[in-house]
Amino acid sequence: MSAESLNLSNIEHRAVIKYFVKKGKTPKEIFEDMVSVLQKSAPSYTMVKKWARLFQQGRESCEDNPRPGRPVTVVTEENIRKIEKLVLAHRRIKLWQIAEELKISKE
Repeated sequence: MSAESLNLSNIEHRAVIKYFVKKGKTPKEIFEDMVSVLQKSAPSYTMVKKWARLFQQGRESCEDNPRPGRPVTVVTEENIRKIEKLVLAHRRIKLWQIAEELKISKE
């Protein structure tokens, strides 16, 4: 398997780091091992150190923690149809009018 075909996601990188931490490897050893296999797609040494520390402190999840702030909005087929209908009916409708009509963010 070539190194190019080993493009792992962040969660997969973290799972590898977690595995090696449980095996007792140091962050430096983990990083060097990942670079030797993954080459350019390996995570940075800083990220390896961060996640190794978290796993050493007892973290079990490889997922990101939820972040506070603005909730993620979702584009739905229903909203797309409603907007299309409004625009076709009123070609000069303003963005703020669409947002107000559908009770959605204009952002």
